[in-house]
Amino acid sequence: MLQPHIQLDEALHIKYAILPGDPARVDRIAKYFDDPVELAFNREFKSIKGFYKGLPVLALSTGIGGASMTIAIEELRHIGVTHVIRIGSCGALKKGIGLGDLIIVNGAVRDDGASKTYVDAVYPAIPDTDLLMRVIDSAKNAGYRYHVGIARSHDSFYIDTEEEVSRFWAEKGVIGSDMETSALFTVGRIRGLKTASILNNVVLWGEDTADSIGSYADGENLTAKGEEAEILTALNVFVSLEGR
Repeated sequence: MLQPHIQLDEALHIKYAILPGDPARVDRIAKYFDDPVELAFNREFKSIKGFYKGLPVLALSTGIGGASMTIAIEELRHIGVTHVIRIGSCGALKKGIGLGDLIIVNGAVRDDGASKTYVDAVYPAIPDTDLLMRVIDSAKNAGYRYHVGIARSHDSFYIDTEEEVSRFWAEKGVIGSDMETSALFTVGRIRGLKTASILNNVVLWGEDTADSIGSYADGENLTAKGEEAEILTALNVFVSLEGR
C-alpha cells in the first residue's frame, strides 16, 4: 500500500534506509549511489533509491523534529524497511568536539514531544546495540574523528532559556544536541526497527547556533567533510550487515 506521507510502498523491497533531515542532503547522498533514482518528494519527505557496493539502499529525508521522524519510521516499517540510520547535524555540548566531528549517539535525552505521545519519558531512547557497534567500527576503520555519547533531542533552539538548558545538560555529560534522535530511537524500538544515529557537529560548544548553522548551509569545509563522513559511515554499516 502506498504510504500517505512518504509516498512509497513495499514494492521497493529495500531493508536499509539512511535518513537525513534536510531534503537537499538526499541529493548529496545520491552521488555515493550507483544508479540513483528519485522516487518521491512530498512535504519534507524526499526519497531516492540506489546501490552502494551492490546493496540496494533507500535515502529519505525526515524534515525537522520528532513528529515528522515518527511518521517516517511508521511508514518505513509498513514498506518493509528493517534498519535505519539517521545522519543529521547537531550542536556540541562539550569542548573538544570540532566542526565536522561525528557524534555517534549511544542514548538520547527525550526532551521532545513526539516520543512522549508513544510512551512515558522514563522509557529509554537507545539505539540497537549491534548497529551502534558497527557504526563505531565503521567510523574507526575509516579514520574519522568521532565521539560516542549521549545527545539531547528537543523541539526548538529558539526558546528564551536555551543557553541555560543546554548548560544544564552539558553538566550532566550530554555531548550533543539535535531534534530527532530520541524519537527515532524510541519509536523505532517500540515498532521493532533497528536504529542508529550519526550526527555531524556544526556548532562548537559556546558559539551561536544560528551563526554556525548559517556557515554550514553555505558549505563550510569542515562540516561538509563531516557530512561525507557520516554518509559513508552509515552506508558501510549496511554493507557489513550483508557480510560484504
